[in-house]
Amino acid sequence: MAKCQVFSFDRDLREVVEDGLYMQAVVGEALSVGVVNFRSAKGSDIPAKSHAHGEEATLQLRGGCTVNLGADVDAPEGAVELEEGVVMIMPADRYHSGINRFDDGGMCLRLNVVTPPRAEYGKSGEAKVYYPTGDKP
Repeated sequence: MAKCQVFSFDRDLREVVEDGLYMQAVVGEALSVGVVNFRSAKGSDIPAKSHAHGEEATLQLRGGCTVNLGADVDAPEGAVELEEGVVMIMPADRYHSGINRFDDGGMCLRLNVVTPPRAEYGKSGEAKVYYPTGDKP
């Protein structure tokens, strides 16, 4: 039987890049939920990386983000602006990258729900933190 998984989007996040990126994720049978918290101290130095995965719903909780569309981060095909409280649905297999904007507290916080689950997050009930430039166990 599948088990209920609970996590907080503002506590107990795992450090991926010191003073730059903190994350947490849970993985279910049909979707993954991840929180990404970029901090202005070093978060603005993390390079954008174009990536694609399953269909994604993103809620911008704090700060903002310019989501660039396309595989080439230097020549995007278009962009979507996320501000606090905005939800975006990214189609499956659509390459995208982001440029974060920080709030007055130096934070850019998003909640991402992806289906099917992001493989790099691990198996159901055994999620691990993953980011392309700073994977830590």
